[in-house]
Amino acid sequence: MRSGLKIKSVMALAAGMALLAGGVMAQSGGQSGDWRTVAPENLWVIDTAKGRILVELEPRAAPNHIERIRTLTNQGFYDGLKFHRVIPNFMAQTGDPQGTGAGGSELPDLKGEFTFRRGRDSGFVPVENSGPGLRGIMGSIPVVTQPDAQMFVTADFKTSAQGLFCPGVAGMARAGSPDSANSQFYLMMGQNDNLNGAYTVFGRVVQGLDVVSALKAGNDANDGAVGPDADVMTRARLASAMPEAERPTIRVAVPGSAPFNAAVEAA
Repeated sequence: MRSGLKIKSVMALAAGMALLAGGVMAQSGGQSGDWRTVAPENLWVIDTAKGRILVELEPRAAPNHIERIRTLTNQGFYDGLKFHRVIPNFMAQTGDPQGTGAGGSELPDLKGEFTFRRGRDSGFVPVENSGPGLRGIMGSIPVVTQPDAQMFVTADFKTSAQGLFCPGVAGMARAGSPDSANSQFYLMMGQNDNLNGAYTVFGRVVQGLDVVSALKAGNDANDGAVGPDADVMTRARLASAMPEAERPTIRVAVPGSAPFNAAVEAA
C-alpha cells in the first residue's frame, strides 16, 4: 500500500474535525471562513441506545443513493433496524428489515455509483499524491481523483473521482451484482482499500464514530453476524425534517483551512 500510514491518518481527519456548534467552534480558533455548517438536508441523524451518529451525505458523489437514503428515512424505514453485522476495526452494517443481511426495501435496486465526475468548483483539496491520482478531501469524504489538468481535455470539463473507504466513511452494501444496492449500508471503523471502486461511498460520519465503535460486535466465526441482541437504529431522520429547535448543528473544518492544515501536520 503506498504511503498507507500517511493516507490513513490524513483521511481520518475530516470526521475528527467536526464539532458541535453552540460555543465550541468559537473556542476552536481560526477565522470564520475556516469552517462550514453542514446543510440540514445533508445531515443524517441516526439515534441508537449507545448514542447519536451524525452522517454528512454527499450528493455530488452518489446522487441516486442519497435520494434512496432520504426516501427511506422519510418513510421511517430504518427505525428499529438492527446493526446486524459488526466487525471491530472494519465496519458496522445495518438497513435490513430482516436483520440477517439478506433483505431490503420494496424499491428497485440501484445502479452502482462507484465513481463520479468532479468539476473545478468541487472544493477538492489534494493532500497526498505518491500513487496514481491525487488523494484528498472533497467536502467531508476522502477521494482519489485525476488532476484538474485532465478537465481541459474532457467534453464536460470535469474529471473522474472515486470515494475511498477510510474510517467514518458511509458506504452502500450490496449483493454479488454491482447494481444490487437497495437499503443496506455500513459505517467504516477502519481502512479497507479492497472496497475502493467496488462499493458506493455516499457520506461520512462527522460525529459519533465512537458510537459506531461501541456497537455490539458480531461473531468472528460467522462473518460478524451479531444475532438477536444486536444494537438497533432507534430512529433515523434528516436534520431538515426535525423541529428547528431540535436540530443538531455541525460545523466542519474546511479542507485547506488553517485548522485543517494544522491537524494534517499533527497527524
